[in-house]
Amino acid sequence: MKHFDVIIIGGGLAGLTSALDLSQSGLEVLVIEKENYPKHKVCGEYVSNEVLPYLKRLGLDILSTKADLIHRLVLSSKTGDSVDVELPLGGFGMSRYALDTLLYEKAKANGVSFKFETATDVVFENEQFRIKTNEQDYYSDLAIGSFGKRSALDKKLNRDFIQQKTPWVGIKAHYQSDDFPEGEVQLHNFDGGYCGLSKTETGAVNFCYLAHYDSFKKEASIENFNQNILSRNPHLKSFLDNSNLLFDKHLAISQISFQNKKPVENHILMAGDAAGLIHPLCGNGMAMAIHSAKLVSDKIKAFKTHQDRKQLEANYSLIWNKTFRKRLHFGSIFQRILLQPKFTTLGMSIVSKTPFLLKKMIQQTHGQPIL
Repeated sequence: MKHFDVIIIGGGLAGLTSALDLSQSGLEVLVIEKENYPKHKVCGEYVSNEVLPYLKRLGLDILSTKADLIHRLVLSSKTGDSVDVELPLGGFGMSRYALDTLLYEKAKANGVSFKFETATDVVFENEQFRIKTNEQDYYSDLAIGSFGKRSALDKKLNRDFIQQKTPWVGIKAHYQSDDFPEGEVQLHNFDGGYCGLSKTETGAVNFCYLAHYDSFKKEASIENFNQNILSRNPHLKSFLDNSNLLFDKHLAISQISFQNKKPVENHILMAGDAAGLIHPLCGNGMAMAIHSAKLVSDKIKAFKTHQDRKQLEANYSLIWNKTFRKRLHFGSIFQRILLQPKFTTLGMSIVSKTPFLLKKMIQQTHGQPIL
């Protein structure tokens, strides 16, 4: 029976980054991921520069890749009124297809084991974990849950948020656009949601939006929704009219939950979206996932020295909440404001005259560089 120091359930950004970090400290790590790499995911694909120093320490120099270096934000109301501002810290645009693969290859070269299977249950007994998959069982001292926004394991663990249905649908695709500017991320409001646009490392534009299901279900297809709802915003209409879809079809995910989640469940240390999801409006979910990987890795390395599980769980919960809870709170407030047309119009008028207010809003949902 093979026993690991840490098993990570889910090989997204948080899972891959923590696997890489922990393996560099000599721990035996297994990642259980249901799908092979490379793959596309529904994701905004804009990453705050706060994670650059940490990724560089792990051996990933993003600035040496073809990632789009983003320094400017354009924000518009559903009627097309817009304001633009220089981002206080900046970020980069890179597809999950590329970034996940980069992390996977680095982790694999560093000795991390991978099993492309579906985890079906997690049992904690006698101070160890037994992770069940559709193929076999695996054992470890510690377990990290990084299985995304919503998973069958959430139901198995009877997590509070999973009992509540949520009305959010996420749609994503890459488009070819000859006139979309480099170095810019755009956020455009429409009836019942908002859409983000930014370039990736291939030059393709990532087109990703969050829509309320009540608005979405009235249209017979994604194409109809894009044409009849999104295109009421002149910026989105111009983009869709002057670009070409590169995917065979749009990717979609439903039941996206923004409710509070606990950083520790049944002794499993949650990371990334499994621990808490920031509204895409704030454009920082990828950076938060990577940052959470550092937090959980640091606490696990301390645990391997002191062997106090209760203290590990308390310390991780404390640092997770201290680092992210305020950002999630502000993200929720900003979303509620910008989904109310009268507030959006008033807000656009205010920030267009005083752009520093928009910068302050951005700072509330972004962290400082991870040293």
